[in-house]
Amino acid sequence: MFAPEDRLLVAVSGGKDSLALWDILLDLGYDTAGFYLDLGIGGYSTRSKDAAIAFADRAGAKLIVRSLAAEHGYTVPELARLTGRVPCSGCGLNKRYEFNRTAVEEGFEVLVTGHNLDDEVATLFGNVLHWNTEMLGRQKPVLHERILGSGDSARVALVKKVKPLVRLAERETAAYAFLKGIDYVVEECPMVEGNTQHLYKEAATLLEESSPGTKQQFYFGFLKQAQARLAGNEQGDAADVVACAECGAPTVRWDDTTEPVCSFCKTKALAHKRREQGTKTVSRQEP
Repeated sequence: MFAPEDRLLVAVSGGKDSLALWDILLDLGYDTAGFYLDLGIGGYSTRSKDAAIAFADRAGAKLIVRSLAAEHGYTVPELARLTGRVPCSGCGLNKRYEFNRTAVEEGFEVLVTGHNLDDEVATLFGNVLHWNTEMLGRQKPVLHERILGSGDSARVALVKKVKPLVRLAERETAAYAFLKGIDYVVEECPMVEGNTQHLYKEAATLLEESSPGTKQQFYFGFLKQAQARLAGNEQGDAADVVACAECGAPTVRWDDTTEPVCSFCKTKALAHKRREQGTKTVSRQEP
């Protein structure tokens, strides 16, 4: 996944998985920094950020903190209201974008996330249920960097992304955090109610309880038997992967008739457009 000399950026949420992972990497002597993205979800985000800062202070480690409000002018609740998207969908899009952008800007070779076996099984369950072959083609513990351009103009547009905890169950990272005295946010995000990912996780846990080893068999059987066969379904194989005309991030251009714009920039533009429209509507109604 990475070499001893690589600089690692650990995406931390204030929860047990990411803080346990960061603690392990620090103990092993890797050159790491944490990255916390403030999503603006009220007191939950405040407590999560405090947990990440407290861990970094205790470990003497570097923590980079950014916020959606400061970087892009909205919070996750505002984004959901303005775009009509499910909160978790907009949240995931923004986190992926900011994690990668920070890693590229700060010169990190690898982005490390704390996804565990339970997370990966729930994601796989949902992707299989809906036969989302594009996402199935990308669901693996290591996603290699993406280079845009060639020669002197070549640049890293997507850093390498790895998930070192995919063999560990959620209860194991919780046990590790407890034994190491790591304080983390126990509560769930208040905006996940009704999230299908949690339903899939509960369903997989019921199967695991009645037939131990089901999660391991499902996920690692998929990686061994099917993932490589679906890799050709990754978005971009049927079109050109180019730089977004707005921000320079990788995106897909299906034809030459329009400027390529990534999903993040489209969503951000929609949010600001609807906010402006709402402001104008209120102004017209005022005497």
